[in-house]
Order: sequence, then structure tokens, then C-alpha cells
Amino acid sequence: MQAALCALLLVSGALAADVLDPASCTAFPCLIFDEEFNSFDHDTWEHEITMSGGGNWEFQAYLNNRSVSYTRDSTLFIKPQLMSDWKGEDFLSSGELNLWGMNGRGDVCTANQNYGCDRFGDPVNIINPIMSARLRSLPSFAFRYGRIEVRAKMPRGDWLWPAVWLLPQYFTYGLWPASGEIDILESRGNDDYGDLSNRNAGTTLHWGPYWPLNFYEKTMVEYTANDGSFADSFHTWRVDWTSTEIKAYLDDELKITIDPVTNFWNFAGLDDSIDNPWTSGSKMAPFDQKFYIVINLAVGGTGGFFPDGIAEKPWSNDSPQAFLDFWNGRGKWLPTWEQGEGKISEKAALQADYIKVWKMTSSEE
Repeated sequence: MQAALCALLLVSGALAADVLDPASCTAFPCLIFDEEFNSFDHDTWEHEITMSGGGNWEFQAYLNNRSVSYTRDSTLFIKPQLMSDWKGEDFLSSGELNLWGMNGRGDVCTANQNYGCDRFGDPVNIINPIMSARLRSLPSFAFRYGRIEVRAKMPRGDWLWPAVWLLPQYFTYGLWPASGEIDILESRGNDDYGDLSNRNAGTTLHWGPYWPLNFYEKTMVEYTANDGSFADSFHTWRVDWTSTEIKAYLDDELKITIDPVTNFWNFAGLDDSIDNPWTSGSKMAPFDQKFYIVINLAVGGTGGFFPDGIAEKPWSNDSPQAFLDFWNGRGKWLPTWEQGEGKISEKAALQADYIKVWKMTSSEE
């Protein structure tokens, strides 16, 4: 009986993400987070449950549902689905979607802003027409400094917005973007959208003393897949984050080095006409605190990630009925999600092979 129990524990451990306290490291580099998606580890990953759109009025509702987030063959899939397939098309314009208590942990909706937890549909302001998933390691893992590596394949499908990124655990320096954001990778699902397509991706740091003062343009890089498209095959993104600089790599090729020299306040060219939220921090503030991992697949939105005037975009970013305009255009974008399969294809899914984090030289760095 005892041997069988030990074997069961070993098998269970092999299926879960390995998380190690950096203080336990005895040699470096030291792997402190190892997620190979052999199973869906709900102890490591919390599903965010909201319709808030992440501040960009995106068109998806984030839910905990195995039709949109699941693992198979040691790969995580986040695949968009139509809300109408779950609730019926009439539901979008006349129903109520109440997300309180739906995340599977006994907790409530995770973000109430922008009617994120309870929304009534009407013929103009319809309920979010897409279901997707946004996972975060906030309950289980956050880190400061080290190397994070992600091997992933981007989705193919119009207006899909995949991302793997880091957010601050405690927002020590204030609300976004004062406490920073590290976008390890972002892309777009469109095959044909000018230079903004699945052939392109980017890595970005968001930071600034308050919204809308965000100096991300000083700390971003965009690049093109060397094999045609990031939706054709898996690629490896890496960020090396230390107490003095941040370096971002694609397939081991250095894409950007971010060194604020003295601090990010001076790097932005700011003066004492406004308050500096980072005075208590180090050279790298706000990037000198613990951050947790986020992986998600968004759809559309009116925040500008999909600019107007390119391709046959079915909504404008200033439309008062952007959700409805997007939904009415599904005759053109839905086939790009289905890829001729008669249903939404796994080719429209964000796929992650692994996410790993190392401490490189010490338990601190």
C-alpha cells in the first residue's frame, strides 16, 4: 500500500508544474518554475473570469471551460469559441451573463470593471460574443529577476490577439502602468494585415508614472518570423531580467537590450513637475519587484492594437457598437478560424509547449 501511494505521488508530481523556492537552490542556473503542460494544473494556474476586456474593450469573455483551455500531448491550447454555441445567438442581444462564482475555485468573478462580472445584452450593446481564456500564476508563483523562456505557437485567425506576459504581484508603485508590465510576446492572428499579422510579433515593457503617460515606445521591439509565420511552427521567446537590465531573445537571437542607465525616470526624460512613484526603488524600478505570469488569447478590441484602416476590419475603434459590428462581420473572420474544418480549428489556438523560469547566478538574480 505504501509503495503504491509513493508511486501515485510521483506520477501526480510529474503531471504538475514544478515550483521551487529560490532559497533552496544550491547551484546555478537553478530551475525554479517548470511547466510542461503534461496536465492542466489548477493549483498553479488560476483562470481569470471576466468580461471586462482588459481595458481595451476586447470582444471575449474569459471563462474556465475545457472547450477553450485544455492540455493535450504536453501542450496547452487556448482556443476561441463562439458564445452563441454555448448560450444561443439570441442570448447575445437579450440575455444576461453573470460570472459571479464561475471560476471553479469557489471564488467570484475576478475583475468587475467595465461590467466585467454581470452584463445584459441588448440589440446594440450585445454581450461579449467570444469565449476565451486568460490564465495567471498569481496564486502560486511570482519572481523577481531571472530568465523566463516560453516555447509557443501563435494562432491563425483574423483579429486574434495572443500574449504571454508578466504583471506585478503587488503593484508596489501604483496602478498601471506605474508598477510596470513585461510583455514577453504579443502577436496577431491575421494572415493579411500589413505588417501587423501572424508573420510579426513583439516584446514590450509598459511603464510610466500614471495613465496615460506610458513610455512603452522606448522599450519595445517588433520582429518577423524567420520561417514565414509564427502560426506555422513553435518558436522560443526568452527574457533575461537582472537588477541592471532586461534582454529579450527570439530563438536565441538578441532582439532588444533595455538598460535605463540611471533609472527609468531619467530614461523617460521626466522632471519634477510631476511626482516620481519610483523614488523608493532601485535603478530598475518599477521592474525591481516580483511579477507573475499571464498567458491569454484576446479577440479584437477598441484600444488600438488593431488600428483602423487596415484590411477589411469589421469595426472601428470609436464605434459605440463595436461588439455588434464585429459579430456582424463573422461571415468573413469565422472561416479564418475554422480553416476549412467546419468548426473552429486548433490552428486558431494559442499553443504553449512549456514555460520555464531560472535563477541564473544566485537566489536573487
